[in-house]
Amino acid sequence: MNLPKVVTELVNAQNNFDSTAYADCFTETAVVFDEGKTHTGRTAIKTWIDKANKEYQAVMKPIAYSETEHTLKTEVSGTFPGSPITMTYHYEFEGGLIQSLKIV
Repeated sequence: MNLPKVVTELVNAQNNFDSTAYADCFTETAVVFDEGKTHTGRTAIKTWIDKANKEYQAVMKPIAYSETEHTLKTEVSGTFPGSPITMTYHYEFEGGLIQSLKIV
């Protein structure tokens, strides 16, 4: 599967529970929508993913990527009810980084 470099970096950071590397995949003004909450800015994204990593220990396995729709379908497993689950990540990019991420 041919993923954009920043998406590969994001998956690797997630699977290594590296909150700093994860946040570095985003622009300074990026927005993440997850579980009904919005996290704005790289610092807020780092805080959010650090808490999620500690709570859920989720790892991502890419299943399919759509370059035209900028979506990544993944199998996510961790210490949460119903694990593993399939999730879709909707991206918007800016300057080689992620400007927007919506997880459904």
